[in-house]
Amino acid sequence: MRQLIWLRSDLRVRDNSALAAAMAAGPTVALYLLSPGQWRQHDDATCKVDFWLRNLTELSSALGRLNVPLLIRQAPTWDEAPQVIAKLCRELRVAAVRVNEEYGINEQRRDQAVARRLDEQGVAFHGYLDQLLFQPGSLLTQSGGYFKVYSQFRKLCYQRLHTALPPLLPTPAAQAPLALASDTVPAAAAGFSPADETLRQLWPAGEASAHERLARFADEQIDYYQDARDIPAQPGTSQLSAYLAAGVLSPRQCLHAALQVNRGEFDGGNNGVVTWINELLWREFYKHILVGYPRVSRHRAFRPETEALPWRDAPDELAAWQQGRTGFPLIDAAMRQLHATGWMHNRLRMVVAMFLTKNLLIDWRVGERYFMRQLIDGDLAANNGGWQWSASTGTDAVPYFRLFNPVSQSQRFDPQGRFIRHWLPELAGLDDKAIHEPSRVRGGLFDALDYPRPIVDLGHSRERALAAFKNLPPLHQEAS
Repeated sequence: MRQLIWLRSDLRVRDNSALAAAMAAGPTVALYLLSPGQWRQHDDATCKVDFWLRNLTELSSALGRLNVPLLIRQAPTWDEAPQVIAKLCRELRVAAVRVNEEYGINEQRRDQAVARRLDEQGVAFHGYLDQLLFQPGSLLTQSGGYFKVYSQFRKLCYQRLHTALPPLLPTPAAQAPLALASDTVPAAAAGFSPADETLRQLWPAGEASAHERLARFADEQIDYYQDARDIPAQPGTSQLSAYLAAGVLSPRQCLHAALQVNRGEFDGGNNGVVTWINELLWREFYKHILVGYPRVSRHRAFRPETEALPWRDAPDELAAWQQGRTGFPLIDAAMRQLHATGWMHNRLRMVVAMFLTKNLLIDWRVGERYFMRQLIDGDLAANNGGWQWSASTGTDAVPYFRLFNPVSQSQRFDPQGRFIRHWLPELAGLDDKAIHEPSRVRGGLFDALDYPRPIVDLGHSRERALAAFKNLPPLHQEAS
């Protein structure tokens, strides 16, 4: 019986749950839907769509070696997915459609609509756990709810991992050739231009590139991850997030690579490895939050009482933040890194998010959306979780009275100004002290820098943010 694997955020052949199940069940055909209208609704970045398509091209070749044809169909929005897939199933006489599960509210509604439509014509629809280590709903509190505190979630994850480590799935053997040719993967999608060559070189496509990056990180950097991850001028992070978001790598592959370095230990041994595994579990935690608390998929605060915060409408300050012209070098360097690479160092994501939401008191949703429109690794769960953490509106978020000072963060994590000098060459001539606060440089010397003065007073803006949170009215009933 012919099988159809509908590919989404799982662009690989190795350790692919739905692909393995499909090819074990019968002759398999792969499908990818181009949905540029939906991608625009989700604020997906141009560089991210380019990355998907480049990985899809690489995946087409890998599937070809398994004799699995890849078909490309148009479904401009997901409302059209049921009709498009049902039509293809009739044409190919497909018995079952197999997918790896996705967890946003729109993704779940899409899959439910497709399953209903296929059921009408006798086609089965099967979903598989793939982009997570644990099925949402399988890790619950003693009262039966989803965890709201990461440390408690992590503790149960460790218990389950010690009991049963999620195995890696072997790549299926090639099937007998089918009388069906693969479609050509387009170089660009409607409304999304190709990325420039510099950015493409920063993020090479394909499983081979992803595994090479994972292996290099595990061999050379993971031992020092606990300390090096906070230094933006060093290559201290794995930079695998784009590959995880597109499903070119699975979290199981990352976990097994880390455990191999640490002799099978999750919560002991090498501190760098344990810290990195904990970051994988933060990713897991935020995706479980999407399912357990669907309001976060609806642009709602996890903590409903914070919906009453008096966010400011400050278009000039927002534009300065977006353009990297705030007068705070670490903020501006981080934003320029984002624009040039489609990626930002994780500590800097927290610093710039806290600056926007606390020092400027601009709604976290504005920043969340802007990031999604820039990020090559844009992921609803991680991006929303990070922004709400920084804004103190989210689950297990930073306390509202804790504000990262961008000057002291700069002095602490970029003490020689190496990161700042790279992205703000206009400040390269300043000494290691002045580069963190160029506004303190005297008169004419500052004017010669072609760099703006700070757009906000950190002390006054901190007091404004604290007052906004302290004056929130109590909320007696939690929204769903």
